[in-house]
Formats: sequence, structure tokens, C-alpha cells
Amino acid sequence: MEISSKENTHFFSNNTISPADRSSFKSESSASKDEQTCCGGIKIFLGALSFVYFAKALSGSYLKSTITQIERRFDIPSSLVGVIDGSFEIGNLLVIILVSYFGAKLHRPRIIGAGCLIMSAGTFLIAMPQFFMGRYRYERFPSTINSTVSISPCLQDKNQTPLSALEKSQAKINAGCEKEAGSSMWIYVLLGNLLRGIGETPIQPLGITYIDDYAIEENAALYIGCVQTVAIIGPIFGFLLGSLCAKLYVDIGFVDLDSVAISPKDVQWVGAWWLGYLIAGVISVLAGIPFWFLPKHLSKPDSRKDSSTSSEQSKFIVEENKDQHKSYQHQAKLAEMAKFLPSLKNLFGNPVYILYLCASIIQFNSLIGMVTYKPKYIEQQYGQTSSKTNFVIGLINIPAVAFGIFSGGLMMKKFRISVLGAAKLSLGSSFFGYLLLLSLFAMGCENSDVAGLTVSYHGTKPMTDYEQALFSECNSGCSCSKNDWDPICGENGVTYVSACLAGCQASNGSGKNTVFFNCSCVGTFESSQSSSAVVGPCQKGNECPKMFLYFLVISVITSYTLSVGGTPGYILLLRCIKPHLKSFALGIYTLAIRVLAGIPAPVYFGVAIDTTCLKWGSKKCGGRGACRLYDSSALRYVYLGLTLVLGMVSIFFSVAVLWVLRKRSSPQDETLSANGERGACGTKSRKDNFVNSHRLIQSTYWPEKETRL
Repeated sequence: MEISSKENTHFFSNNTISPADRSSFKSESSASKDEQTCCGGIKIFLGALSFVYFAKALSGSYLKSTITQIERRFDIPSSLVGVIDGSFEIGNLLVIILVSYFGAKLHRPRIIGAGCLIMSAGTFLIAMPQFFMGRYRYERFPSTINSTVSISPCLQDKNQTPLSALEKSQAKINAGCEKEAGSSMWIYVLLGNLLRGIGETPIQPLGITYIDDYAIEENAALYIGCVQTVAIIGPIFGFLLGSLCAKLYVDIGFVDLDSVAISPKDVQWVGAWWLGYLIAGVISVLAGIPFWFLPKHLSKPDSRKDSSTSSEQSKFIVEENKDQHKSYQHQAKLAEMAKFLPSLKNLFGNPVYILYLCASIIQFNSLIGMVTYKPKYIEQQYGQTSSKTNFVIGLINIPAVAFGIFSGGLMMKKFRISVLGAAKLSLGSSFFGYLLLLSLFAMGCENSDVAGLTVSYHGTKPMTDYEQALFSECNSGCSCSKNDWDPICGENGVTYVSACLAGCQASNGSGKNTVFFNCSCVGTFESSQSSSAVVGPCQKGNECPKMFLYFLVISVITSYTLSVGGTPGYILLLRCIKPHLKSFALGIYTLAIRVLAGIPAPVYFGVAIDTTCLKWGSKKCGGRGACRLYDSSALRYVYLGLTLVLGMVSIFFSVAVLWVLRKRSSPQDETLSANGERGACGTKSRKDNFVNSHRLIQSTYWPEKETRL
């Protein structure tokens, strides 16, 4: 027994682990566990963040797809729709500073989850007016709405209409006036979009920094690239959802669809715009759920614990005792406050940064305005339905943008392009993109023949005063209103503003199948052989479908070309700034883009487009409603011209950037140093200048990238 006990004692004494060995063994054994936990946790967070990026991109692009639907439903001009669209950026700016500063000190995943809830609440609020403002009423002659009373479109004598019918009609109008006078339901859409902007704020700054803090350093850029890739997929589904909802009538489920007298091709058609917002709101709620169960901190991988190139948090927060840490933080804050003004002066004293900032602001004004009203332009210029327009944008344009972004990054990596080369590539992309855009001026459709607006009742060009031209000898005996918009298509291929203004004496059928007979104005037209007409406007000319096809081809190539220069431009921005000023510079850049481009561009583009309107709708209680008919030629020149002029101005600033870079670079090696010596310029070898550029390419992001068409 003694021998065995001694042997046991000797055995345990030899195998006893000293405290130092125990700690090292413990660290080794826990390292693998921490790495597994870290990898598992960060991948869960990555999946959740990718889904959130998808949700916010989907709802944002869906709003773009419903611009014309909202305009018609609430009877508002394009300029007001532009204000609604810009309210998202306003909401974002209201809280961006608070979220960016305090969010990093709090539970970041839960703040992102709360942001998703706010974003979904805003999305639901946008859809709410549909359930409170009553059914949608479009302008239609009574006989086309399954009326049991036979009424002549041309009311030569108002006594033809039974008194009871007139009284009922007037009572409905008065009731509608009282309801309309007490509410402007579009305000709820604006507030909802404002809430969306507030809720979206923490997603990017807190989500990206969380990945950067806890991901393995070599994987961080890959993870961020995955998130941005998913963000590009979101708009594709957003526009496809817009295409699906635009096919459905706005009051689907509330009215008998057989009684609807308009079709999706009619300018008064409003799709089920609200349905997509409900779907997007549910997706936002689901996207936010995982963040409530994620930890505040993840265990960092060993490769980053002692790394001097890890996240900002690991750089500046030293794990010492609390008193020293607090005093260090206090001193650091005072130091940062003291350095703010010199940093600002240093930043704005950098000519490359200032010139590139100006070029970006003007270019984003061009692109944001173009993207916002692109669906409207296609509908009005080429006579396409909202459903087809959204389908084309979602399935053709956005993939071209994604491919262009990828191509730009691939070129930078494969050819190891220097900063000067990046400036050239960005400039060339913009130049050729806007040059292709110039060709779209020749790919428009002529105005539809609308009697009294684009042609006279005798087939010649109209007079300058469009409103007075609506009345002619052929309809002088009718009691017509110039404010109505109830278009019919005559057998002569000319559209008339209403059956009354066409001088029609009788009608047969109801709803979409109504046919008008004995239309005096149709019979007086030069090429007319009959005096009948059908409900709805006439189709555009025979050349228009071919022009639309050409437009799509050039539009896709233009989208790709402009997107190629995005990544090189962003690399240029990062390389022309001193390393310790990069975060500050990117913050100023994003703020300037949102304030000076994201908010004003949709508004003044909308104001410019409103000037091309030929026929405005009228509200029930008087006042101007939404535009019913645009001058196709004027719309083309205003929309494309404004986009092109802004683009050309941005190119001049880009040329100035290239000139400054050439002037400051060495003749032997035209590159900028990665550390930004001399404010923006220095000389280094091409190889050193491209250190870790593949990580920068994968993680690049700039405002409105998801919808840059």
C-alpha cells in the first residue's frame, strides 16, 4: 500500500501543472473555443446584417417604384413627391450623429434591432392612408360605371339628366370635399418615410464596425463585401415587387374588379401601392428579430487582441485599471476636441479632397434625380405601364449596376491601378457614361395626338393657349368642363380629353367596354371615316416600341459604364487623405452627399418635370391635382438635359482632380502614397501604394449605390 501510495504521489507530483503552465494550457484550450465562438457568432451577425441590408434596400427601391402611384393616388404634383422622397434623408440626418457617437458605447445589436422596428413602423405608416381615405375615385363619365341611367355624353340640355341622379352626384362631391378639406393624407407618407430614415440610421455605422471589431482581420473585408452584395440584390426584388403590385388595382379586395372602368394603361390607373409596403414592413420586422438575441460583445480572435491594426476600439481602449482608463478617456476627449478645428482646416485645405467632394455632390444630384423619376419618364415617354417599367428596371438596369461595380473593383485589383490611374478610370467612366446618355435625346417618342392639346380638332398643330383650344365648333353645343380628364380614343386614332369634348351623342355598354357613337368632333377630323370612339387613350405611334427597345439597350450600357467608376473613385477618396483623418473625411463626405444631393435633387427635378405638363387634373373641391398629360418632347429635354448638364459639370471637377494629382505626383512614378504625405500627395512605389487595396475594393460603399441606375 505504501509503495502504491508513493507511486501515486510521485505520479501526481510529476503531472501537476504549475500555475503558469495551467494558465498557458487554459489559454490554449480556450483559444480554439473562443475562435469557434467568435467565428460562429460573427457569422450569425453577418447573416442577420445581410438580411437587414436586403430589407432596407428593398423598401427603399420599392418607394422609387411607387412614385407615380403615390402621385396619382394623392393627386399631388411631382415636386411634392420629391419632398416625400427626400424626407428619408432628413430622418437619417436627424439622428446620425447621436447614433454614431452613443451607439458604439451601447448594445449595438439591440440598437440595430430597434432601428429595424422603427423602420418597419415607418413602412407600415406609409401604407395606412389607404385604409382611412376611402376608395379611389377616378374621372369617368357615368355611363362607363355601370350606370342604370342612360345619359348622353354631350349634355346639350342639362334637363336630360334626371334630377335624382344630379342630386346624388352633387351630394357625393360635397361629401368628398368635406373629407378632403380636413385631411392631407400624403403627410402620413412623408412622416412614414421620415421614420424609415431614422430607423435605417444605425444599420450601416454600427453593423459595419461590429464586424470590423470581432471578425478575423483578413476576413473583415470579405464579410463587408458580402453585406454590400446582398444590398444590391435588394433593389432587384424591390422593383419586381413594385411591378407585381402595380398590376393589381389599388382597391383590390374592397371593390368588385369587374366594375373598374380603367386599365393599367390608363394614366389614372393606380396599382396596389400599399400592399408592397405591408410586405416590406413585415420583412423589416423579421430582419430585426435576431439582433435582440445577439451579445453586446463577442470574444475577439487572438490575431486581433494584440494587433496594432485592429479596430479603432482596440487601438484606443487599453485594458488597465478603471481609474487610469477613465482619466485616459477624458484626456483623449479633450485632445480630440482640441484637434477638431485643425483637422477640419487640414481636410478642407486638401485640394484633391475638396474637388472630389464637389464632383461627387454634383454627380449624385444628377444620378439621384435621374433614378427617382426614371419610372415616370419611361411611362410618359414610351407609353409603358407602371408594372412593365418596374419590371424592366429591376431585372435589367440594377444587375447592370451591380456588374459595373464588380468590374471596377476587379480592374483595380487585376491591373494594380495607382491612385492617379483610379482618377483616370473614374473620369473616363463618367465621361463615356454621360456621352452615351446624350444619345438618348434621339430615342424619344412624339407626342400622342390629343385633340385640343397637341393637335387641333381639324388635325393641324394647336394654338398656343391649350386650355382655350379644348373647345371647338364641333363641341360648342355641349356643356363640357375643361377640367375633366376622361380620355377616349376615336376611330381616327386621336385621343379626346372626354366624350363630351368629342361631341359624342350616345353610348352603348358599360365599364371598359363602353363605345361612344355620333361623336361630332371625331367625324370632322381630316382622316376620319367614322364618328365612334372607345374608352381610354389611343396608343403611342408605331415607332415608339422600337424606340423603347433602343432606350433599354443604351440605358443598360450607360448604367454599367457609370458604375464602373464608383470603386476607383472611392479608392481615390481614401488615398488622398491622411490616415488619421479618413473616418472624419468619410463622415463629411456622406453628410455632404445626403444634405446637398439626397434631399434637394428629387425636389428640383420634380419642379422641372412639372413645367412640362400639358393637362393638370382637378381636385374635387377645386385646385390643381396630379398631371394627366406631359409634353413628351419637353419632358425628354428637361429630364435628360438636367441630368446631362449636372453630369458635365461634375466631369469638369473630376478633370481638376486629375490635374492636381498630375501636378503633385512625381514624374518618375505618378502615384500617391498610402499614408497621404504632404496633405494628399507623396511618392511611393506602385507595389506599396497598392497594399491591401483588395480589401478596400471589397468593402467600398457610397450613398445610393443600391439604386444607382
